[in-house]
Amino acid sequence: MEKRNRIIRVITFLMVIFLVGSACRLTRNTDQTTPEAAEQIPQENVATLPAESGQIIPIPEYTALEGSLEALYEMVSPGVVSLQFMSAEGGGQGTGFVIDKEGHIVTNYHVASDATELEVHFPSGLKVYGTMIGSDMDSDLAVIKVDVDPALLVPLTLGDSEAIKVGQTVVAIGNPYGLNGTMTVGIVSARGRVLDSMRQTETGTFYSSGDTIQTDALINPGNSGGPLLNLNGEVIGVNRAIQTAGTSITGGAVNTGIGFAISSNTVRRVVPSLIENGSYAYPYLGLSSYSQMSLAMIEALKLPQSTGAYVASVVAGGPADQAGIKGGTQPSAVQGLTTGGDLIIAVDGVEIKDFSELMSYLVLNTTVGDEIVLTIIRSGQTMDVTVTLGQRQ
Repeated sequence: MEKRNRIIRVITFLMVIFLVGSACRLTRNTDQTTPEAAEQIPQENVATLPAESGQIIPIPEYTALEGSLEALYEMVSPGVVSLQFMSAEGGGQGTGFVIDKEGHIVTNYHVASDATELEVHFPSGLKVYGTMIGSDMDSDLAVIKVDVDPALLVPLTLGDSEAIKVGQTVVAIGNPYGLNGTMTVGIVSARGRVLDSMRQTETGTFYSSGDTIQTDALINPGNSGGPLLNLNGEVIGVNRAIQTAGTSITGGAVNTGIGFAISSNTVRRVVPSLIENGSYAYPYLGLSSYSQMSLAMIEALKLPQSTGAYVASVVAGGPADQAGIKGGTQPSAVQGLTTGGDLIIAVDGVEIKDFSELMSYLVLNTTVGDEIVLTIIRSGQTMDVTVTLGQRQ
């Protein structure tokens, strides 16, 4: 009997140990990650789902950039300035950034063009008057000159905007609504966008401004002219505009998270001429195209393929017209579209998918007087046409 009682006590003890151990393992599995999982997911990079789920998941935030963003801001912010100006319409503000030790500052044309008095405020507290010495309405760029001790200037480095990729993290620094030195973070949303120039043609339409970067980094009034930077602290764009959706209840524009910046490679071509000559001579092709074409448009125009820049019209006497490029002349099944125009599929052997790629190529690779070769499809035949570029007037 005594032996039997000892056996029962041993079995009971073992069952208690098993149950306690199972409960502990269950608690660990539901309340926290295992030690191995905890090592793979740093606690500052995770967030807990609702309590009933009992799971832990990574969060898609910029926590991995902590440390690098602070260092980037400390490195470049001394070179970003606030612009305060007076014009016939009243006062305004914008942003600019230093590009050399000679006191040249890059900003937007629309920020400085109408200024009758222009103040440049540095993060150090230094305030000086500036003078606009060059401007370009097509790229919306301007250069301001200040007389400042070179030792007090922190020039920013221009990066290669051709090297950036969609999805790459970018940083914008500026003075939205007068809040000096504001930094926002986002990504490159798209490349090669085409916006309207600020300059009109003789017919009342606007020239095109190509090679524009789209970003979701927050850009607001006052950010204009400020730098868009990669994580190396290099300027890959100059913030220009936002796309808005009406106005807020306070009367301000509603930012939809779509911003645009002039590419740094455009800056690299235009700004030296603005410093030396006060202006920049843009190459001119003299044709119009549709920025985007739907399948219905492609079918109505009877195009042989969906890629390329369809020539809707050519400017009489312009470079394209003189070279024999043809625009649409015959009515189509869609009102406002005319068939019979050439389809440009390549320029200098470089394939283009749409009009924006044609514009970007012209802006970044050509100058006034250059000869380019357009590969076109006309009446089902592929041919090359040489065009001598003119100058926008």
